[in-house]
Amino acid sequence: MNIRFARAAVFPAILALAGPFGSGVAAQNRDYDPLAYARSRADSIDNPEAVIPSQCYTETEGISNPCWTCHTTSNGTNFMADQDLQQEYAFSDLGLINHWENLFADRSTAIAGISDDAILTYIREDNYTPLRAALAARRDYPGWRPDLDYRQGFDRDGFATDGSWWRAFRYKPFLGTFWPTNGSTDDILIRLPPKFRKTADGTDSYAIYKLNLSILEAAIAVPDTIPDGALERTVEPLDEALAATDLDGDGTVGGLITKIRGLPVRYVGQAADEAVQRHLYPRGTEFLHTVRYLDPDRPDLLSVRMKEVRYSKKVLRTDSWYLQHRYEEEQDAKDQGLLPVFAGSALVGLRNDFGWQLQAFIEDAQGRLRLQSREEHLFCMGCHSTIGVTVDQSFGFPRKVPGTPGWGHQDLAGIPDVPQSGLAAPEILTYFRRVGGGDEFRANQEILARFFEDGKVKEALVRQAAPGGHKDIAWLLTPSRERALALNKAYRALVSEQRFEKGRDAVAAPTEKVHKNIVNGSTDLGRSGRVFNDGRIWLDWLRP
Repeated sequence: MNIRFARAAVFPAILALAGPFGSGVAAQNRDYDPLAYARSRADSIDNPEAVIPSQCYTETEGISNPCWTCHTTSNGTNFMADQDLQQEYAFSDLGLINHWENLFADRSTAIAGISDDAILTYIREDNYTPLRAALAARRDYPGWRPDLDYRQGFDRDGFATDGSWWRAFRYKPFLGTFWPTNGSTDDILIRLPPKFRKTADGTDSYAIYKLNLSILEAAIAVPDTIPDGALERTVEPLDEALAATDLDGDGTVGGLITKIRGLPVRYVGQAADEAVQRHLYPRGTEFLHTVRYLDPDRPDLLSVRMKEVRYSKKVLRTDSWYLQHRYEEEQDAKDQGLLPVFAGSALVGLRNDFGWQLQAFIEDAQGRLRLQSREEHLFCMGCHSTIGVTVDQSFGFPRKVPGTPGWGHQDLAGIPDVPQSGLAAPEILTYFRRVGGGDEFRANQEILARFFEDGKVKEALVRQAAPGGHKDIAWLLTPSRERALALNKAYRALVSEQRFEKGRDAVAAPTEKVHKNIVNGSTDLGRSGRVFNDGRIWLDWLRP
């Protein structure tokens, strides 16, 4: 494994408090009610099939298959087995109409009206701190309150320095839409319940917390093709004596270890009563996910301004039997033509059938973060409930960079293009081959110009980012300054319109290779031999 990385010891936010689209924090707090929009919409839903992402309306033309990335055979504890969706459009009657009309909007005039300096100033403003302040004293809000102070940053181990126990990790972004070259950057933080951070006598301990997070890393990020007993995962240096169990399988207990071999039976410290479940998170696990603009002057590309703040929590303990039953119910409901239904509301978040509760905030027209409506929350529920590739409905942690380099605020520098588990070729190269472009819609002209020639992938060039090469995925996936600014401006225009029920993709020009209406039936990928049932979220970090 060849993982190079460069990051500073602490990651303080860069705060700019004034800009052309507002006059800083003071203005953002004036008459600012982050709950108003969600309350005004109540349970109103214009698109009951908002769980279907825009990418599912791609025109495959029988040759381009981005569908394999999400729709695949059963794996781990995910029994969705939705690989047939690669071959056949199977939409409900309501889903036959592509409601994501923002894909087709021409925002060239709006983009031209925003200067480079104006958009840079805008994306460097802090809209997260005002959200925290606006919610702090609200007694009428029962939902999740952001409790991380981003301004205090993170230490070398990725721990938030504000004492909140959030921990940032570095991961290989999921394919296509999630790449910076296609419009957004993001970061993800994880937090385990209090008992996972304490010694047996109840004392707070970062050493115990590291042990339990590493045990979870081994349980989640190793592919299902490897049996529990043969499991091996590189982890950060751990004090095995504190665990009081042989984690590295060398027959002794004690000393510093950097490997976990074999699935541990239980977590450690005060969490020793908690059984380790393969490919399942413990009840109470939390994720904080922020989606950002592209700051071309920062090495990590992360803007201070947040497009979205997303939160999820595992609220039920699940097991394989429970999940298999739920997946069967899900399939039965789809066979009957029933639309997806989720418990909850915008004010408390929506809960899926697999034990997760999700809640999210998004920008209002002034760029302030507001609670999403119930319909806007449906957008999140689709990918985190109804696709076959996820591990316990998650994307990021299964793709964590192993060991010490994987703990820290997100930064693509030094991460190689390793293959997916079970595949030989680098993952991004495989995506380019199977899709014929750098995004689901084959609309990213910059990727096509850089890495394709006459419709064919420049394989030798792309392989420079593979293990052993002299490039990394940051080189592959970072857009030019011109493209980054254009995508930022396009999304800023979309924010001004406040029509997220029509889509939230950052597109600088109308998208062409997308169906406006679907006719159920063959995608033509089966006839052309372009179906791939080997998609996995796990990565082969050991590939030389």
